[in-house]
Amino acid sequence: MRGLEHLWAALRKSVFRVGIPKTNLGRAQAMVSSFVLHLHPAKIRRESLRPNRTFGLGLISLYLLAILIVTGVLLMFDYVPSVERAYDSMKDLEFVVTAGVLLRNCHRWAAHLMVVAVVLHLARVYLMGSYKKPREFNWLVGVALLLLTLFLSFTGYLLPWDQLAFWAITVGTSIASYAPVVGDTTKYLLLGGNAVGQPALLRFYVLHVVVLPAAALFLVAVHLYRVRKDGGLARPNENKVRIEEGDQPPADKSYGLMALTSATTPHVGSDPQNEVFSWPHLLMREILLFAGTFGVVLLLAILFDAPLEELANPVHPPNPAKAPWYFLALQELVAHSAFLGGVVVPALLVATLVAVPFLDRSRSGPGQWFARDRRLPNAIFITVLVALLLLTVVATYFRGPNWDWIWPWQAVAGHGG
Repeated sequence: MRGLEHLWAALRKSVFRVGIPKTNLGRAQAMVSSFVLHLHPAKIRRESLRPNRTFGLGLISLYLLAILIVTGVLLMFDYVPSVERAYDSMKDLEFVVTAGVLLRNCHRWAAHLMVVAVVLHLARVYLMGSYKKPREFNWLVGVALLLLTLFLSFTGYLLPWDQLAFWAITVGTSIASYAPVVGDTTKYLLLGGNAVGQPALLRFYVLHVVVLPAAALFLVAVHLYRVRKDGGLARPNENKVRIEEGDQPPADKSYGLMALTSATTPHVGSDPQNEVFSWPHLLMREILLFAGTFGVVLLLAILFDAPLEELANPVHPPNPAKAPWYFLALQELVAHSAFLGGVVVPALLVATLVAVPFLDRSRSGPGQWFARDRRLPNAIFITVLVALLLLTVVATYFRGPNWDWIWPWQAVAGHGG
């Protein structure tokens, strides 16, 4: 019996090397020695814990990705990626699999919320100027993660193989085909042909469950690594050199137990009174944020079921056929000009986001909400976001058959009739 207790104690100690820390040294060691926690600094500035610094949007995005991976793996046990079985798999989840509806609802709502969270996270970083030196590369990684998030959701949209999924992907890939030179080739590579069918379903499935998640996890790891290496969260005046007593250069960041800095001296340029140990102050906030994120996903999954229309019918398109909601703004523009909505706007948006860190000549440092010398860029950014939101609302609620203008109550009356 004692042998088993000793074995269990040794195993537990090999996994939890530090245990629950009770001293400052233990709290610091917990951050450094743990594989999961080592991305955290031993200490963190009090101002970084304020909710209005980040609103937790980056962590929320990460938590939603984790929920998507877990629920996605569970859904894979019942899903068959074939045009003959895919829709039946959805029906099995609805009527046969225990808690299958709840599982699918959680997956779908987490996907929708992740798109929103990633967009808001990128907006927060932009409006605070947190893409500035030395964070230019990490901004580019963030832009890549935004595109991956959209593509992840897009590839998953087809898998239920119902009318909504089939025609949304048909419209979405048609928008992609408007790109000059590479448009038709891109559409063909995505679909494995000229129309949505078995090759498209299989390709979207492989992309959705293997290729894109692997790419996303890799970029998330790089993103988190760069956050640590670039000095943690951007804060006001971090690049401003303050010459104080002793003519000491300020520290860029603290690292590990010795609080060594990336500057030319090991002096810590911040008041210890302005820092707290990551354990438990940061970790408790992260745990509470995860609980809140999961709670919201679960509540939405309980209250609102993921839609499942009739089996996909290639010869009976709905009128109007609409792209996934996050591409509806582009579809609204395509309705007026295919070149504008399918080529100019998407290319301009992506190119501008990529170029932002290298075009910004404002003198204000990173980490400042709505800096005065960035009023015009911030106003343009917010205007573009609001315009895309309004276009999405119009395409969702005010477009009826033949893409004609209708009022929302007319659509409700039409469905009721």
